Amino acid sequence: MARALATFSLKDQLFNAESLGDLANEFAAGVPGFDRAAFHAAALSGIADRTLMECLDWFADCAEPYLASDFPTMADQLEAAMPAPLDPTLRDDDFGRFIHAVPGVLVVRHGLEDHSDRALDLLYAATKRFSMEFYIRPFLNRWPDETLARLALWAQDENYHVRRLVSEGTRPKLPWARKVEVGGAQTLPLLDALHGDQTRFVTRSVANHLNDVAKDDPAAVLDRLSGWEKAGTQSPKELDWMRRHALRTLIKDGHPGAMEMLGYAGDVAVDVALEVATPVIALGDPLDFEVTITASEPAPVLVDYRIRFARPGGKTGEKVFKLKVGKVAPGKPLVLRKVHKLKANATTFALYPGAHTVILQVNGVDRAEAAFEIT
Repeated sequence: MARALATFSLKDQLFNAESLGDLANEFAAGVPGFDRAAFHAAALSGIADRTLMECLDWFADCAEPYLASDFPTMADQLEAAMPAPLDPTLRDDDFGRFIHAVPGVLVVRHGLEDHSDRALDLLYAATKRFSMEFYIRPFLNRWPDETLARLALWAQDENYHVRRLVSEGTRPKLPWARKVEVGGAQTLPLLDALHGDQTRFVTRSVANHLNDVAKDDPAAVLDRLSGWEKAGTQSPKELDWMRRHALRTLIKDGHPGAMEMLGYAGDVAVDVALEVATPVIALGDPLDFEVTITASEPAPVLVDYRIRFARPGGKTGEKVFKLKVGKVAPGKPLVLRKVHKLKANATTFALYPGAHTVILQVNGVDRAEAAFEIT
């Protein structure tokens, strides 16, 4: 959802006079007495000094004066103000518009404690317009049994946005979202019902959910994937895609079980030569290196590299980068060259002068390393 064009911030794209005008028109059409002009002016006035998520809270603040104070009536008004559902015939990348997250904000504010059943009904309707993945989570924490029972029903729903919510809303490490207290024993059975889905929007969420779980419990993920393969509910091609997507963090970590599941043997008989063409580089210049992999037997290889960065105080830090998925065979060495850009002023990982190391992994196992220096 957080894809932004280079020339505008994401907030600028999502919240502007046009989008808020559409929201104002929808509220005015569904809520008697709603002052479209006043809402529009107020909502626009509060964007500049707020973050994206704070803007959604602000828009809810601006709408509240025109809504009923009792939640059941408010819920009816919010449903009446909703636009048409997203196209149910599409299969992927149809998130909807962020402005339609406002009902989710109000559901949590006013329906969580005393009207959870009606609130969940409203989330069910709202997620067909924009994913309610952030707003189902307070209900999982406050009413876990009731909410999980509802999600089990939604996992069978005919609308793929509803089915996706079951997986996305229960993800252990959902970006931007509050933590959920329910564990894998409660949420993984929901994925059992969803993994055979025919919509990529759903299966991507399932794979992302498994990737979250894998960071804390790799065995549970490997067991689930093995069981799904035996069940044969999902097509082999789609399950293979899901498997690779779900194991991506474990693959970066060189996890042996994940490597084996994807067909990459850690003990593969290969020789690796690593040559750094730029052993001394200035801060901000690229690292240029070449790798040659030879083998006596044909073998698939997954080649990654790590850079061990110098950090202040004599410490080090490492990051893993993808290089190549390929095959090596006798008489057919795999030769790879990489020019890695080292940004001097990166905001996420600052560079420091000193001794650094590039390390080559083949099928999750360190095979060669070479030093270079940043001056």
